[in-house]
Amino acid sequence: MFKTIVLGLDGSDDAQAALPVAADIARHYDSVLVLVHIEEVIVGKGGPAQVHAGEDEFEAQLRKRVEELTSSGVTAKLEVAESVLGGPAPVIEHIADRLKADLIVVGRRGRSEIADLVLGSVTHRLMHIAKRPVLAVPVVS
Repeated sequence: MFKTIVLGLDGSDDAQAALPVAADIARHYDSVLVLVHIEEVIVGKGGPAQVHAGEDEFEAQLRKRVEELTSSGVTAKLEVAESVLGGPAPVIEHIADRLKADLIVVGRRGRSEIADLVLGSVTHRLMHIAKRPVLAVPVVS
């Protein structure tokens, strides 16, 4: 049923909670699990700048996760892309389209609650623009 699963990761607690859920689904269906991270970039007079600090360290953590998933029997890959305008949601959907993904898995809330209030969450936006099912995973306490 799910040959390719895209997992959007931004370093938030909810996104981290979504990882084992996506991995379990991938194991169950023998799917390819593609971890996707979108670097948000703003452009000003001084040139482009990353919105969130520590992107290099986070990408290193994601590469390690891919290795761990692969060694546990899940076919996993990593895709990193940039978003200058429009936020991460359209970029995640574009990657899912390109990969012909059957499912997108994301955390219910992302890193920035303030941006969510002003702009709307990435998850909410994906629910409206995605051409495939979107599974939103909350942190379970």
